[in-house]
Amino acid sequence: MNKDLFLKAAPILNQIKSHGYEAYYIGGSVRDYLMGRPIHDIDITTSADPDEIETIFEHTIPIGKEHGTINVVFNHENYEVTTYRAEGEYKDHRRPDEVFFVRDLYKDVERRDFTMNAIAMDTDFNIRDYFGGYEDIQKQRIVTVGEANERFNEDALRILRGLRFKSQLGFEIEGHTYEAMKNKMPDTGYLSIERIIVELVKLLEGKDAAEVYPMLLALDFFKYVPFFKDYDMTQVEIDEPLTLELLIAILLFKQPEVNGALAKLKISNDRKKQIQRYVQLFEQLGTLNGKKQLRVLVYDYGLSVLSYILTMQATLEKNDIPLSHPLIFNQKTIEAIYENLPIYQRSDIAINGKIILETLNRKGGPWLKEALRAIECAIINNELSNEQSEIIKWVKTNV
Repeated sequence: MNKDLFLKAAPILNQIKSHGYEAYYIGGSVRDYLMGRPIHDIDITTSADPDEIETIFEHTIPIGKEHGTINVVFNHENYEVTTYRAEGEYKDHRRPDEVFFVRDLYKDVERRDFTMNAIAMDTDFNIRDYFGGYEDIQKQRIVTVGEANERFNEDALRILRGLRFKSQLGFEIEGHTYEAMKNKMPDTGYLSIERIIVELVKLLEGKDAAEVYPMLLALDFFKYVPFFKDYDMTQVEIDEPLTLELLIAILLFKQPEVNGALAKLKISNDRKKQIQRYVQLFEQLGTLNGKKQLRVLVYDYGLSVLSYILTMQATLEKNDIPLSHPLIFNQKTIEAIYENLPIYQRSDIAINGKIILETLNRKGGPWLKEALRAIECAIINNELSNEQSEIIKWVKTNV
């Protein structure tokens, strides 16, 4: 088991304990340690309140002081240290109306989502497990802390988190927990789309995404999510993990009549561009019929995008998105083409729009963009040498 990150953080817990307070590792890092999984972040919980943490350590950042979280900077690393807390009522299914700092570890862990995430561990790697989380890990099951309907009523995002954990870990969802997910799924309509997207991305990329996607459909999850609720999600079949961008591109390609607004998802412009690129690529792959077109395709989309699409061939074909013939479109061929491209972007061309305008003594317009594209394609297909003098001759003849 990987203890390195815990050992690096141990001086922080020891420093807190030397001042008379309790301190434990908590949450996902403890769960993953007990499962033998890679550990990326360490979370620390303590009986010391935020003001007390700030007096104990020289360098702190009050990133969420009102909610009990202080960043402690130690050996150039940031560690989140959160005070034990209890919570008031949840009226919007998203966040508590009040947070109370407490001195009792049990009070802190009883408000957490699932038993496997409610295990505390000390610097000697002894666990404090009030709700049988370690047993649930061993039995590979997802169980809420306490009454499931109450946990999901407090924060409906926990429903999606539970499904995401199933996708990532391959655990089974305990019966009462699953029934409560079904009962409380309409409450996900109160959640911000940003929080939903974070969980959905992880869920879709989880190793058991193909098993969890039908559960999302059975639980009517998509009916409460902006953008997705406009589409018939049952038309999409998932056989393997995939990115959010590819899922949405499949939707847009298969159901163009819906014309859903990506703006509703509040995703980054880079993600939107990737989705549109996938849709355009699907359209071109359906008509690809030779090496000449393929060279331009490799130039336009790059090796990583095309390689990913090839790995997702089974899923795409299951969704009626055919790729070109494997003799034309295959990994070996696109790698060979990419390695031998004469240029990789328009700025590599040995001429620009200004020189073309001067050479032809013409004013700019839409024709110039078309001319640059023609030059680009001619160079890619080795019909034109990427030398300014040769390009000028070609422009005079062909534009």
